[in-house]
Amino acid sequence: MTKNYLKEYDAAADADKYPLVQKWMKTEPLPFFKQLRAERPILVTPECTLLALFTDIRDALQMPKIFTVDLYKPKMGVTDTDEGYLMAHDDDALHYREKSIMQGMLNRDDIPRVRKGIQDSAKKILDDANGSIEIVNNYCRMVPAIMVQEYFGLDGIDPQKLLKWSFWNQYNTFHNQPFDLNPKEKFDYIVDEHAKCSVELVDYITVLMVRKLLTVKIKDRLFGTALKVINVLRAVVKKEPIVLKDDIVKRMLRTSFAEQVDFPLTRIGTNAGGLLIGAVETTSQAVAQVMQYFIDRPDLLAQAKAASLKEDTSDIDAMVWEALRFVPISPYMFRQASQDYTLAKGTDRETTIPKGTNVLTLTQSAMFDTYAYENPDEFNPDRNWYHNFNYGFASHDCLGKYVGMAMIPEMVRQLMLRDDLRATSTMDYKDGPFPEEYHVAWS
Repeated sequence: MTKNYLKEYDAAADADKYPLVQKWMKTEPLPFFKQLRAERPILVTPECTLLALFTDIRDALQMPKIFTVDLYKPKMGVTDTDEGYLMAHDDDALHYREKSIMQGMLNRDDIPRVRKGIQDSAKKILDDANGSIEIVNNYCRMVPAIMVQEYFGLDGIDPQKLLKWSFWNQYNTFHNQPFDLNPKEKFDYIVDEHAKCSVELVDYITVLMVRKLLTVKIKDRLFGTALKVINVLRAVVKKEPIVLKDDIVKRMLRTSFAEQVDFPLTRIGTNAGGLLIGAVETTSQAVAQVMQYFIDRPDLLAQAKAASLKEDTSDIDAMVWEALRFVPISPYMFRQASQDYTLAKGTDRETTIPKGTNVLTLTQSAMFDTYAYENPDEFNPDRNWYHNFNYGFASHDCLGKYVGMAMIPEMVRQLMLRDDLRATSTMDYKDGPFPEEYHVAWS
């Protein structure tokens, strides 16, 4: 018998309504969202408003000045004297300028190099594991941390500190909001841990900028001319040119920006820190959950293993993105209304959302809407990528999505290449939002 979520919701006391919704989103999102789409696609709760249909979600996310990321601001360092990180800005000059610059720095032509680096570091970790590993901490978090050091350039630091800084930033920003209903003691603890990490991260970035700036300004000038001569000679004998070591931080520091562009050293440092925050914990959660999803389904596991053996990685990539429809790192993106707005005007679901309302755009629900996908409940890797919300949507889509689109499936692929891959424990979230422990083994 199909569970009637809305009947139970309507019968609950006001104080119990949103906790019920929160529980269903965590434990049985797909049937709950299916009923919302069919019967109440805009659900107004005492705590926030939920949007369940693809078209309403797309509408809201395309209007960043109305459905804003204002809830990010206190979490991402926006104050009267500090502009904070670009993600906390909605369709303004800073967001437009800095996202454009950073997209240029994260050159998509780098992706084959990035994927090869991921392949090498992932393979080494698994080879050294000798047939058994707890993957969350020793693989899912560690591989992106290595990428952050080697490609992004946040080096010269214990990777465990990078992991800690990413963890508490992600926790406080995305899982410590009013609608998360964390008890005050837990809420304050998360805020305090994030604050400590922010101080440590700023101190590290400051030293990193000085060290890398000296390297760029001094070593590049000392060796630049000599290197040009050497490369002319190497070209004569048809050898590959020697290039100065490159990473994203050095790339930013090597680039001259006109004063009018307004991208000084302080903003370079802020954006360098942002590269870390967005890369580690999100990747770890995605890889761990996809692995569990495949391992728990022997037919899909066999299909994924076969796809991973191909030189062309497009099949395993598509399987990973399809799996993430079913197990995304979050079932929603949250926004806050900056003004009264009537959504779905002229329809039978027309709803006015008052200014100040927190809105959960149920992006997982959108990916199961028949508007977006035919037979959405079926696992089908051959789907339209443009209806996939795993990297966000519109102006706030993920800055590093093309890096992630190489890194996440390659990490899954390297595990799939192991013979007789199996789980030797259940996934343990340790009462938090992220996977914390998951043991796998292979022959």
